[in-house]
Amino acid sequence: MTEFDQRLNLLNESYRQLVNKPNKKLEPGNGIFDRYQNPVLTAAHAPVFWRFDLNPQTNPYLQERFGINAAFNAGAIKWQGKYLQVARVEGWDRKSFFAVAESPNGIDNFTFWDYPIDMPETAEPDTNVYDMRLTAHEDGWIYGLFCTERRDPDAPAHDQSAAIAACGIARTKDLTKWERLPDLKTNSPQQRNVVLHPEFVNSKYALYTRPQDGFISAGTGGGIGFGLADSMENAYVAEEAIIDNKIYHTVYEAKNGQGPAPIRTKKGWLHLAHGVRNTAAGLRYVLYLFLTDLNNLTKVLYKPAGYFLAPEGEERFGDVSNVVFSNGWIADDDGTVYIYYASSDTRMHVATSTIDRLLDYVINTPEDGFRSALSVKRLSDVIRKNKEFLKADHQDAIQPS
Repeated sequence: MTEFDQRLNLLNESYRQLVNKPNKKLEPGNGIFDRYQNPVLTAAHAPVFWRFDLNPQTNPYLQERFGINAAFNAGAIKWQGKYLQVARVEGWDRKSFFAVAESPNGIDNFTFWDYPIDMPETAEPDTNVYDMRLTAHEDGWIYGLFCTERRDPDAPAHDQSAAIAACGIARTKDLTKWERLPDLKTNSPQQRNVVLHPEFVNSKYALYTRPQDGFISAGTGGGIGFGLADSMENAYVAEEAIIDNKIYHTVYEAKNGQGPAPIRTKKGWLHLAHGVRNTAAGLRYVLYLFLTDLNNLTKVLYKPAGYFLAPEGEERFGDVSNVVFSNGWIADDDGTVYIYYASSDTRMHVATSTIDRLLDYVINTPEDGFRSALSVKRLSDVIRKNKEFLKADHQDAIQPS
């Protein structure tokens, strides 16, 4: 066996061990959701035949020809009995593209499809595309809404970081062939984190937006917006109503945005969002939940205080540290919810819960009082009630039979 063949065998075996590794639930958890031991997608999940030219004549040293830096910020959908993530895969060249990875159970054994998504371009080509939200709409199409980034044409030559973000739109029936539609138009200077609601609203398409003034800063914009469009083929939202604002000294004080499309439940629409605040170590991204009315999508019914999920342990480290971000979840027929979240712009994880557990959390967890004194009052109420319960329970236990 040649040195080339030996090295190829090692690469293939390492890949097989990674994708076949079982994922274990981390106990005891917090009662709201369960984390798992291993990430579900990483750069190393990219197939060997993506990264290496396997011909010894053209690559005698078996060097990595197409380097993969990260796999993160994935949309998700249940499709033909499989759990799919449409991941943002980033190469060594910093360009992102979309690729589908599937799993038989939603928690491990994710493998990428042979080819990445060949996303058509518009008349104005994208420099970069990323963070796709998937919506199986009642009109029969699966829509992918994503961020399309292009350099700001008005930026001076010395500034090669100035960019304009817009919402790209594509649709598919099979997740293989995609039809590219014109980018979303709104009255906001830039758009990110746009999500399509799965149902018509007054015979129109409903979209959750995130208006912002600049590429990075939300500025005078920000908050999760809501608007209606007559068509997705030339989508235009004339008016955006903010349904979830940025608020001082909260986990969403700098900016916030809708995660995946909301899930319909018997109590309302369940939303997963991300919130951002600034710290001495930089921006910190966390996830939070809220519930809106089934009939009035702009009416927030319940919103627990603080974050739902924040980076822990190794999740805190990566290309952009101290970040969790989610743009994909799957609600199964049995009520299980698979929450796919990225950590630090590097890798994908899964957390599992149920519709009932998430509704219990959203409805029965107190909302933010926005002052330290009210946080202390809320904690003291919990302590007092627990002491009273434990005392009563103890008294019952010592009553003679």
